[in-house]
Amino acid sequence: MSDPFAEALHDYQFDEQRGTLRYRNGTTTEDADVGLYFDEFDPESGSFLDTWLDGPLLDLGAGAGRHALYFQEQFETVAIEHSELLVEVLRDRGVEDARKADMFALPDTFERDRFASALAIGTQMSLSRSMQGLREFLGDLAYVTGPDGTAVIDGFDPDHETTADMLDYYDDPTDGLAYRVLQFEYDGTLGEPWLYRLFTPDRVREAAVGTGWEVADIRFGDGEWDHNFQVALRKLW
Repeated sequence: MSDPFAEALHDYQFDEQRGTLRYRNGTTTEDADVGLYFDEFDPESGSFLDTWLDGPLLDLGAGAGRHALYFQEQFETVAIEHSELLVEVLRDRGVEDARKADMFALPDTFERDRFASALAIGTQMSLSRSMQGLREFLGDLAYVTGPDGTAVIDGFDPDHETTADMLDYYDDPTDGLAYRVLQFEYDGTLGEPWLYRLFTPDRVREAAVGTGWEVADIRFGDGEWDHNFQVALRKLW
């Protein structure tokens, strides 16, 4: 099936845009600003990441490479994406080690203890779809990081009113959980729906139990991003 998100980023990078990338939920749409994915990472606004990350680093769902381009100047960084089109974007942008890989099947691609830290910024952890899926993802992440490993992941707080106002938000009767169902549309093509499970920080802490990780720190965004939070994880064993 076509991947409108990957196609839009690829066309933007190579000056071949064929229209507007849109977020769609039923008949409701919002235009996406593709250029935001290409903004340069500002370390002054991301000191939380510098505190918790070290190399070798695994950048999961690297997008257009804004974090990989910054961190590869400091230590070995491997960036992975689900699409060959996005891998092509990463390489053209100057990411030195960009690979196609499934972030939810990491032991199939990398050996045990391969990385010192991992980064998943872009709310990709929500694509794990369930509490059990999140536990399995964290377990896989523990497998590919060393005994002193760290990781930073992020998400939208389902209990925050800003999250509830999002185009694709759906409530859930279970405390600390909600979900999103989002489709991307580009150049007349509608992609497959993406199902995101939303977790509060407390639910992330709960899911981490028994995976080899503990939640070391949590930081919320500010301004229009005050519903977004980043979780720093560190290894227990």
